[in-house]
Amino acid sequence: MKSERHSVSIHFATTLVAAAKRQGLDHHQLLHDAGLNEQLLTQPNLRITPLQLSRLTQGLWKKADDEFLCMGSRPSRVGVFALVAMHLVHCPNLRSVYKRFSQYYNLIADALELEFKVGDQYSTLSLRLTEPDKDPDYTLREFLLLLLHRFPSWLIGQIIPLERVTFDFPLPAHAAEHRLMFPCRTEYEQPANCLVFDNALLDAPVVQTSRTLSPYLRSLPLDWFKRQAYYPVYTRRVIDYLEDSTEIATASMDEIADGLHMTSRNLRRKLTAEGVSFQELKDKVRRDAAIHYLSQPNLGVAEIARKLGFSEPTAFTRAFKQWTGVSPSLYRRH
Repeated sequence: MKSERHSVSIHFATTLVAAAKRQGLDHHQLLHDAGLNEQLLTQPNLRITPLQLSRLTQGLWKKADDEFLCMGSRPSRVGVFALVAMHLVHCPNLRSVYKRFSQYYNLIADALELEFKVGDQYSTLSLRLTEPDKDPDYTLREFLLLLLHRFPSWLIGQIIPLERVTFDFPLPAHAAEHRLMFPCRTEYEQPANCLVFDNALLDAPVVQTSRTLSPYLRSLPLDWFKRQAYYPVYTRRVIDYLEDSTEIATASMDEIADGLHMTSRNLRRKLTAEGVSFQELKDKVRRDAAIHYLSQPNLGVAEIARKLGFSEPTAFTRAFKQWTGVSPSLYRRH
């Protein structure tokens, strides 16, 4: 059942719609174009596909002509990032990428301030909004930090290992989502929003070219959303195994431990140390697969239940409602 089946909290869709409403934009059309319904926004535990979030983001970009999603003190017109990216792809290394990234946006974007510093061991890219009150749900700050990590990582052809990420706002209700967005510890109520990473990567060369940049830009922002799973070592290995399994319902701890050449007791201990249980991971993979399948109109609920190893559709319905707060049929109808 292997595929890119990560899901995203509906919280982000809710904040994008709220921004559209503040600007008087037709949020109903934005939701329709993204394959979403306003009734879904009332379910805080619900999750959506990265494609749905990407379409909603694209729609707001275009409707508002603002890559800052109506959350900055001044808009950044659609195309500004692409223009900056065309310059950054010619940088020799990561050090130059972050230095020029900061210089360009500080010149052309009044809504934010970027500062890049190289310390004795760690480098820090700091982000501050000039009017943070216009970003009441913190989404612009979260998305910009995501961009500032994902795009340079793509440029050098490897994920930049982060030492930590800091935010200038309090611990939010959706803080668990940050674990999926950034592969490191997070700190809140800090002076600035920062990415902190080891200096050892500063000389990593840019491996992308103008030729590879064009298809990358056409895929945005989906590429920023669809790989949201950064996990500790053994959590990642178990999830990979479950996503590869054709019989996820019957996959056992003993089976996976054997595949990882360790005892089930040792694997259980490793997962506990990483703050998760085997059943939690199994439920997460099945939940995300269910959301993926329900976005495919040609698959019936009974067939999805069978694919996920449920003995009957009613058992799947109960599980899905426990995961998301709504039934599969209601999710699909909305």
